[in-house]
Amino acid sequence: MKALTEHWYRPRPWLTALLAPLEGLFALASLTRRLLYRTGWLKTVRLPVPVVVIGNINVGGVGKTPVVEGLLRQLRARGVAVGLVSRGYGGSHATPTRVTTDSDPAVVGDEPLLLAATGAPVVVGRDRVAAARHLLEIYPDTALILADDGLQHYRLGRTLEIVVLDAARGAGNGHLLPAGPLREPVSRLRTVDAVVLNEGTGVATCAPLALPQALPQFRMRLMAGALESLAQPGRQATPADFAGQRVVALAGIGHPERFFDTLRQQGLELSRTLAFPDHHPYSEADIPAEAGAVIVTTKDAVKLQCVNRARLWQLPVRAEFSPDLADWILKRLKRDHGR
Repeated sequence: MKALTEHWYRPRPWLTALLAPLEGLFALASLTRRLLYRTGWLKTVRLPVPVVVIGNINVGGVGKTPVVEGLLRQLRARGVAVGLVSRGYGGSHATPTRVTTDSDPAVVGDEPLLLAATGAPVVVGRDRVAAARHLLEIYPDTALILADDGLQHYRLGRTLEIVVLDAARGAGNGHLLPAGPLREPVSRLRTVDAVVLNEGTGVATCAPLALPQALPQFRMRLMAGALESLAQPGRQATPADFAGQRVVALAGIGHPERFFDTLRQQGLELSRTLAFPDHHPYSEADIPAEAGAVIVTTKDAVKLQCVNRARLWQLPVRAEFSPDLADWILKRLKRDHGR
C-alpha cells in the first residue's frame, strides 16, 4: 500500500499503465452512479434545512477535519444553530447514533468524537440522510447541517459543496483510484461552490492544480496551541520543557508527515516518529517504552483513553481561514435561499 500511495504523488509510468484497467472500472462505476442520481433513477433527498457538504475529491489527509471543526466553532460563535452528520469511519454503529464527548470512539469513530467537543450536535450514520433526519428529530432547532465527507454521498441533497484540497499535493498524479488518489476527476471542481486550500507546512510534491477561475477560493492555515497533558487536563507545556528528553511523535491520520513537520516547526526535537494507518485503534503496545514524552494529534488523543497517559501530550490546532469562510457561507445562504 505504501508503494501505491507514493506512486500517487511521485508517479511511475509503468505502474500507471499497469493500473489503467482498474482505474477504468472505477471511473465507469463512479460516472454511472452520478448519472443515475442526475437523471432521477436514484433519488436525492432534500431536508427542510440547508445542508453544506465539506468533502474532497481525493483520499486521505487533506485537512478536512480541521476545516469542519473550525467552521462548527465559528458558526456557533455567530449564534447559528449548526449540527453535523458524519459517516463515523472506524465506528461499529449500525444505526444513526448521537455522539457526545463521552461516546466510545470504537462505536462512533474518532473524528466525530473530536468534533463533538465543539459543542455542536453530532450524529453518525452510514446513511447520511437517516443520520440528518435523526439529528433534526433530537435537535429540532437546528438551522444548518454540515455534512462531513459527504461529497460523493449523492443521496443527501446539498445546498452548498465545499471541497478541501492539500495545496502542496493537489490532485497528485491526476488519476482516479487505484492508479491515483482521486475519488472523482478534477473536472468535478467545476460544479462545486468553493475550495479550501490547506496551506499546511509541506513542500509541494506535484504541479500546482489549475482551479476554475470563477471558483471561490479560501486559504486555511493551522495555528498550533500549547502542548496539553493527557494525564493532567489543564496542564500545558512548551517545546523547551522537553529539552533533553526522548520525544516521540505518533500519528494515525491521513497525512502524518504534516503533523510531524508542524512539531518540528514548533521547535521540538523528535527522536522518532511513528505513523499508523488512519483511524488506527490504539493499544498500550503502540506507545514506545523508551520515550520520555509521546506527542499525538487531538484526533489520536480521543482513542488513547485505554492506555497509560502519563507520558502523553497532544498538540491542539485551530483553523484560520482567509477570507472568512463562515461569513461567506452565511451570505451565500441568505442571498440564494433567504436564510
